[in-house]
Amino acid sequence: MTERQKAYARAGVDVDLGNKLKRRIQSLVRKTHGPEVLGRIGGFGGLFAPNFRGMRQPVFVASVDGVGTKLKIAFAANKHDTVGADLVNHCVNDVAVLGARPLFFLDYIGTEKLESRVFSELLSGFSKACRAANCALIGGETAQMPGMYRRGEYDLAGCIVGLVDRGQIIDGSKVRIGDVVLGLPSNGLHTNGYSLARKILF
Repeated sequence: MTERQKAYARAGVDVDLGNKLKRRIQSLVRKTHGPEVLGRIGGFGGLFAPNFRGMRQPVFVASVDGVGTKLKIAFAANKHDTVGADLVNHCVNDVAVLGARPLFFLDYIGTEKLESRVFSELLSGFSKACRAANCALIGGETAQMPGMYRRGEYDLAGCIVGLVDRGQIIDGSKVRIGDVVLGLPSNGLHTNGYSLARKILF
């Protein structure tokens, strides 16, 4: 451990562990990659070369979201892969409602202290959901911030970019009186409504 790493460790930031974990998750991240992903994992930015073949007016659709207070349930249950997947799926849904297919995703994890198992579970959830959505995990940020969070807790955020042909954008402008509305049941709360659910159930 270098003097710099020792100084960070004394301040509560384990740089060495962070670097080890980043090396360990390489295979999980690569499983989400196709030929569009350029560059190496762990750089300052992710590189992605989109394919616009067959599109007349390609439009990027971007969204940022979080998991909300469902994280409190993850902390209590000590299970973290599911909220990792929830984050990706929530972001995918946000661009899908505009007619876009997801291209790539980036995550943010802010925590008081980096815990190896928790980090690995979160990345496993990100990777699994990205593969299911055919979406590349091209980067992220993990911030260790002693004093900002309660011990054992963290916050998550995700950024996603999708693609849609301009003529296929769904924005409600084509809705007309007499159109048929289809309602589909949800398989759960996903990441919405947990503040109310926790108040009722706990």
